[in-house]
Amino acid sequence: MKCKICDNATTGFSHPSLKKEYALCSHCELISVEQSFIVSSESEKAQYDNHHNSLENLGYVQMFENFLDFFWGELTCKDISCLDFGSGPTPVLGELLQRRGAKVDCYDKFYQSEEIFKGKRYDVITSTEVFEHLENPLQTLNFLTSHLKENGIIAIMTLFHHNNQELFLNWWYPRDPTHITFYTPKTLEILGKKCGLRVMKTDNTRVLIFKKVAVI
Repeated sequence: MKCKICDNATTGFSHPSLKKEYALCSHCELISVEQSFIVSSESEKAQYDNHHNSLENLGYVQMFENFLDFFWGELTCKDISCLDFGSGPTPVLGELLQRRGAKVDCYDKFYQSEEIFKGKRYDVITSTEVFEHLENPLQTLNFLTSHLKENGIIAIMTLFHHNNQELFLNWWYPRDPTHITFYTPKTLEILGKKCGLRVMKTDNTRVLIFKKVAVI
């Protein structure tokens, strides 16, 4: 199969313990599970229903505070408008954004499905622990970019793989059946360029910040 991001040829490999087939792109380093192993929407939601994160979970809250701290100082606009895309059953990040003075819209295809973003553009779009679930990340990032103001930023959180097949086979992240797409910072850089975005910064572990490139 061809890479769903850069359209280059991929190399297939098997995951013996998960009994799944994956495709690796040597150009952009995307790893994606083959189509037949993608779970149904019903199974996907059932998995998410098991998540019970809340503001009372201090470790969970601190993870998001660290995420926000990583890029918040880069914002120069006043009256910050945010879209939290893929907010989950409990919009903890949305609450933390509001505490920082931002005006926040939350969207989640299962839990907050009203398309509140229609006709709007935002200074900041956050998407945490979402991109590993996407069957078509290029389509999704293009969509998010269309709702981003000029010079706005998209902040993504997803664990990056190490571009090493042996490490991938022993990694816990693919063991979640809803995790179907895996990236490195290089993957997201190539993906972003296709959407008119440039990488602003990354921690090379799980967070990458895009900025919308001004059209001249």
